[in-house]
Amino acid sequence: MRLAEEMKKRLFDPTRLRAIFAIVVFVVLWELGSRSKDWFGYAAPWISVIPAPDAVIVVWWGLLGDAGYWQSGYLSLLRVLSGFGAALLIGVPLGLLMALSRNFYGIVFPTFEVLRPIPPLAWVPAAIIFWPTQELSIAFITFLGAFYTIVINTVDGAKSIDPRYFEAARAMGSSGWDVFRRIILPGTLPSITLGAAVGMGIVWEVVVAAEMISGGGSSMGGAGASGAGGGLGFFIWNSYTGGSYEQIVVGMLSIGIAGYLSSGGLRMLGEWITPWLRVR
Repeated sequence: MRLAEEMKKRLFDPTRLRAIFAIVVFVVLWELGSRSKDWFGYAAPWISVIPAPDAVIVVWWGLLGDAGYWQSGYLSLLRVLSGFGAALLIGVPLGLLMALSRNFYGIVFPTFEVLRPIPPLAWVPAAIIFWPTQELSIAFITFLGAFYTIVINTVDGAKSIDPRYFEAARAMGSSGWDVFRRIILPGTLPSITLGAAVGMGIVWEVVVAAEMISGGGSSMGGAGASGAGGGLGFFIWNSYTGGSYEQIVVGMLSIGIAGYLSSGGLRMLGEWITPWLRVR
C-alpha cells in the first residue's frame, strides 16, 4: 500500500506533470510547423523544412531492428564513458591539489587557464596528428569535454568550505587524513557531482562532433542497413549525405535522450552519496 502511494505521488508530482506538458506542447508545435504548408497553405519559416514527428517516429521504429543503429549508440557510449572516466580520475585529484596547495595552484593554474578556453573541437586536428589511432583521438577529445568543468568545480567546491571547520578540526587534534575524509571530501562532493553532471552533457556534444569530423573512428563491424557503425555522430553525418533527414532527427533525439539519462543518473548518484544535503 505504501509503495503504491509512493508511486502515485511520484507519477503525479507537479514538476513531472509540467515537464510532460512541456514536451507535449513542443511536439504539437513541431507537428503544426512541419505540416503548416500542407494544412494551412503557408510554410512556417525554418520549422517547415524539418521532418514531422510522425514521420520521424516511423523511421525510428524501423531503425529499432537495425543492428547498425544500436552499434552506433554503443560506440558513442563507450567513447563517452572512456573519456569521461579519464576526466574524472584525473580532474578530481588535480582539482583537490590545486585547492589545497597554494604552491601547486600557482604552478598549474596559469597553464590551465590558458588551455581552458580552447574549445575541445579545436583540438581535433592536433589529436588526429598526435594520437596513433582515430579511436584514441576521439577519446582524447571527449576527455577534454569534461576535464575542465570537473577541475573548476572541484577547486571551487574545496575553496568554498568554511575555514572554521579546519580550525575546529586542528583544535581537536585531527590528523590530515581525518580532515580530508571528514571535511574536505564531503564538502567537495556536491561540487564534484555537479561538475560531473555538466561535464557529461558536454562530453555527449563533443563526441558526436568529433565522430563527424574524424569519420567515426573504427567501425568495429558492419554498418547495418542504416549505414551506421561509426557512432551517432557518423550516423547523423551519413544520414545527411544520404538525404535521410528523418534519420538525422532520430540521431539528434537519440543523443539528447542519452545525454539526459547520463546526466540524470549522475545527479541521482550525487544525491545518494551526499545524503546530508537532503536533511532540512
